[in-house]
Amino acid sequence: MKEFAIRLVCVQDVQEFVSLATAKPFLVHVRDRYNEVNGKSFLEMFCLNFTHPLTAVVACGEEELGQIKSEMHKFLA
Repeated sequence: MKEFAIRLVCVQDVQEFVSLATAKPFLVHVRDRYNEVNGKSFLEMFCLNFTHPLTAVVACGEEELGQIKSEMHKFLA
């Protein structure tokens, strides 16, 4: 499992993040201080506290990690 910090500030950010995560063949989870949710679920994402940076947790190798971070560069905290 690999982790990186993200920040989502509006509904459009969440929608774009979920769309990018859904396109991946591996697990993508997102967590705040208290909850961890499926990063491919638009509804579950709204259980998180967006006032602080979030942690994206992905089940992939280094190559895929570089690719997903490149695609999600605007969300990196």
